[in-house]
Amino acid sequence: MIQDKDTHFMHEALKEAKKAFEADEVPVGAVLVHKDKIIARGHNQIELLQDATAHAEMLCLTAGASVLENWRLADTTLYCTLEPCCMCAGAMLSSRIRRLVWAASDLRLGANGSWINLFEHKHPMHSIEITSGILQEEAAALMREFFQKMRKKNGAKTDLSALGAID
Repeated sequence: MIQDKDTHFMHEALKEAKKAFEADEVPVGAVLVHKDKIIARGHNQIELLQDATAHAEMLCLTAGASVLENWRLADTTLYCTLEPCCMCAGAMLSSRIRRLVWAASDLRLGANGSWINLFEHKHPMHSIEITSGILQEEAAALMREFFQKMRKKNGAKTDLSALGAID
């Protein structure tokens, strides 16, 4: 039952990642779920906003706080298509989400064990239940396709090996 919900909501996060892809942003998407309903959506908007903090997860957490009218996002689950970076992991701890579900690994910046693991140390105030690898192949395939598209468009070589599940 939980895995079915995880798969359903990760498909929704992948829809957000596809929006980023179409906008020539690194295709990362996120949805925030409260009481089995999506209350916020986000996708990378770094290039659009010229803001290094405009990650899908950050935008989604901010939107969720607005919906709940509370920065404490207790009893929420964040679904994201890529392992969160240190910034996003810190925001997740600070916003006190209950659960994190992510798809593909990111060896370059992943903060749940691929590069570093910020969640392995006991946090003094909060802990997050984590599930990884849900729809990993779909998320990784979208990333591969994006960087292949960018290499063709820019005529430059991009090293994909640092992106974890991406060949």
